[in-house]
Amino acid sequence: MKTIETRRATLMKRLSELDARLHAIESELEQPHTKDWDDQAIETEGDQVLERLGQTGLDEIRHIMAALDRIKAGTYGTCVTCGARISEERLDVLPATPFCKTCAAAH
Repeated sequence: MKTIETRRATLMKRLSELDARLHAIESELEQPHTKDWDDQAIETEGDQVLERLGQTGLDEIRHIMAALDRIKAGTYGTCVTCGARISEERLDVLPATPFCKTCAAAH
């Protein structure tokens, strides 16, 4: 059984990784486009992929921040829907999850 401090450290590490990734995406998106139409079309498509990845990263950051708030509140590991204990195995795989397996399936 992992301690709450270990869980917090895992979440903080992932937060740091996401922050670095988002900065890299921002930097890439700020690069000027070429003037060649074919290359510009490819670059635009690449930018759209990067923007989706960035949005996914921002969503994950919001989930992590909410999990850190639950740690502070003393409710981490408790399902926000039904109040049941979230299994250690589930928290190992999805450390920011606010739901037990049953409630997650219902969402």
